Amino acid sequence: MKYIPNLFTLANLFFGCIAIVCIMQTGLTLVDDANGSFVPVIPEKIYWASLFIALAAVIDFFDGLVARLLRNASALGKQLDSLADVVSFGVAPGMIIFQFLRLSFAQQPDGLDVSIGWLLPAFIMPCAGAYRLARFNIDTEQSYGFKGVPIPAGGLLIASFPLIYWYADSPKVIQLLLNKWFWYAVVVLVSYLMASTLPMMALKFKSLSIKDNWPKFLLVLVAIICGIFFKWLAVPVVFVIYILLSLALKQPKYS
Repeated sequence: MKYIPNLFTLANLFFGCIAIVCIMQTGLTLVDDANGSFVPVIPEKIYWASLFIALAAVIDFFDGLVARLLRNASALGKQLDSLADVVSFGVAPGMIIFQFLRLSFAQQPDGLDVSIGWLLPAFIMPCAGAYRLARFNIDTEQSYGFKGVPIPAGGLLIASFPLIYWYADSPKVIQLLLNKWFWYAVVVLVSYLMASTLPMMALKFKSLSIKDNWPKFLLVLVAIICGIFFKWLAVPVVFVIYILLSLALKQPKYS
C-alpha cells in the first residue's frame, strides 16, 4: 500500500514524457494556400500533448490525496512529485512554446532558418518552474497557500494554447498565437509569477465549509461558466482570474 501514491506520481511523469514525444514529433511544413503562397503549419495536432499534460495534472492532484487518505505521505514522495512536475508542467510546456516560436518565425521570409538563439527563451519557463519547486520543497509554510504560482497552473496555461490554436474560430486569436512577441511575453510573465513570492491561493480544502473556502468555490464556479462560454479560451481567462483573486485576498499566512 505504501507504494501506491508513488505509482500515481510516476504515472504523472509517464504522461509528461508522452506529451514531450507528441510535441517532438511535430514538425513544420509549407502548405500552398488558396492565394498561391506557402504557409507554414504544424502537420500533427500537438493538442494531444495538451491532453496528456492535463491527464498528468489530474493524476498530480490525486497522488497527494491518495497519500493523505492512506496516511503515507513521505519525503521521498515529495521529492518524486517535484521531479515529475518539472517534466510534465515545465519541460513539456517549454517544448510547446518552442514549437510555437518556430511556427511564429516561419511566417517570415527564411523564417525556418531562424537562429536557435531566438527559440531558446522557451526554456526559461521550465527553469523558473524547477526553481519554484526546489524552493517549495524546503519551505514549510506552503500547506494551504503558495508563494508564487504553482508549476501545474503555469503548465496547464501553456498546454491550453495548442487546443485554442486548433479550435479557434477567430482569425485574431490565430494571429496572436503566431506572434513571437506574444510568446516572449508569456515566457516572461509565467516565469516571473512562478519564481515570485506573491501569495497564491492553493486549491486545497481543510473543510467543505463555504465560509472558509468561498474563494475556491467561486473560482470553480467561474471556471465552469467560462468553460461553457469560451471553451478552451476559458483556461487563460481562469488563470488570470486566479491570479487576481489570490492577490486580492492578500493572505497573510501560507498554512
